[in-house]
Amino acid sequence: MSADVLALFDLDHTLLTLDSDEAWVEFLIEEGILDRAEFERANHQLVERYRAGEATSVEFTHFYMSTLVGREPALLDAWHAKYLVRKIRPAISAAARDLLAKHRTAGHLMIMTTATGRFIVAPIARELGLENVIATEPEMKDGRYTGRVAGTPNMREGKVTRLEAWLGERAMALDDFRQSWFYSDSVNDLPLLSRVTHPVAVNPDPPLSKIARERGWPQLRIK
Repeated sequence: MSADVLALFDLDHTLLTLDSDEAWVEFLIEEGILDRAEFERANHQLVERYRAGEATSVEFTHFYMSTLVGREPALLDAWHAKYLVRKIRPAISAAARDLLAKHRTAGHLMIMTTATGRFIVAPIARELGLENVIATEPEMKDGRYTGRVAGTPNMREGKVTRLEAWLGERAMALDDFRQSWFYSDSVNDLPLLSRVTHPVAVNPDPPLSKIARERGWPQLRIK
């Protein structure tokens, strides 16, 4: 592995054509597990507020993690397997797989870094062939999810904090890399995009697209 080049990848609307948290809620509604009237409107409103930088990290994570509370782990895993087939695999484009293959072939250190909770993310990372994942960690007590976050949410400035901690545990630091890439769609990831040598706006939201134009960052469309 080329330890002097780091490649970081956001997940939602970057490697996926959708938001995995939003798709999870949609899946649960389709399965009759969640009430559509209660969750659908709140789900869409929260996603829009988060993309606009208006929703807090705690509010965002607690909303989605509430869907895990009180569920048997084996049942959640069974639901996730169906969700992966129905929602996630169709949302992985050939262009996204090609992007990952480019960095994998070059031997770069590859890390998925996402605001989404690890329960949702871990099987998706395996589907994408990504071994290293930094995600928001859901709290567990007595083998079940509490609906709360353990530690620092992997969002906004938290993505920098969590990455530096992850690297530090392995005797590495972000500034040690000769090159560092970060692919993201969201202005919420501006703190980490501003720290790497090669920030790339992928399917960017309007605020990030504007910043990318102003700073001369490449913009990539993968669908």
